[in-house]
Parts: sequence; C-alpha cells; structure tokens
Amino acid sequence: MVALTACSSGQAEQAKPLVKADAILVDKSDRTLLLYAKGKEIHRYTNIRFGDAPEGHKQFEGDEKTPEGRYTINGRNPKSAYHLSLRISYPNAADTAFAKSKGKSPGGDIFIHGQPNGWAGPAIPRDWTDGCIALSNAEIAMLWKQVDDGTPITIQP
Repeated sequence: MVALTACSSGQAEQAKPLVKADAILVDKSDRTLLLYAKGKEIHRYTNIRFGDAPEGHKQFEGDEKTPEGRYTINGRNPKSAYHLSLRISYPNAADTAFAKSKGKSPGGDIFIHGQPNGWAGPAIPRDWTDGCIALSNAEIAMLWKQVDDGTPITIQP
C-alpha cells in the first residue's frame, strides 16, 4: 500500500510504502507491542493495556488475564464494539487441555482492540479489558493496516 501526500508545491508526492509486519511481540511487563518485518523492528506501540488481572497467563474463562504464549492473528472485526479488533487464536490445544483437566473452560474471544465505541476521551489509563490487549483508536487503526491474518504473535510475561 502506498499513500500519497501533498507537498508544498501542490504536487502529489509518494509517501513511504506501508511495511507489513510478519511477527508481533507483546511484552506484558514492558507494556509494549512490537512489530517486526524480516527480523527488524518496524513499529513499537507503548503503554498498552491488558485484562483487569494482568499478571500471569490466562487459564480460565473469566479470570481477566491476558494469555501468554505463541498464537496467530486469525480474524478481524471492522464492526467491533471496541473500534476495530484483531482476533488472537487463544486458546491453543495446550490451553484447552489444561482448562479441561481442571474441569473448566479456557475462555476465548481474545483480541487486540481499540477503545469502546462512544468513548470520547483518550485511551483508558488503566488495565480494563477482560483479557484482551487494548490500544488507542489511532493505534489500532494503524496496526489494522500493518498486520494481516495469519501473522504470528508471541505474548510474553
């Protein structure tokens, strides 16, 4: 994708092409979401928000934890209740097996998303999701363009 911008002479000039990410790394302790292309960092989102109980790996439905591990982006919702959203493939087989061994559901519907629709202020300044990863609306709009379905995502403590 290539964007056009107007220069001071009124002529259109070509902006830098958008680089698509081929990997995502979320570091929960640093509160960063990093995008990589061919092993090189191409974008860094900082001060991201997590579930109401941000420490530890999501194990069960309702624990309000954000998963940790390796997943993929496996869908997107342009009509999300949270501006835009990218689905994370949680739970994987190991998550499901663990929860079932304890007689519980692993939960699901984990996304990277923006702020609640109708939210007029800046990004919510605390952890507030049910286990998702939240960005500002401007950040999720940019991430939406940079990430394709199938992109691997690693979420580390």
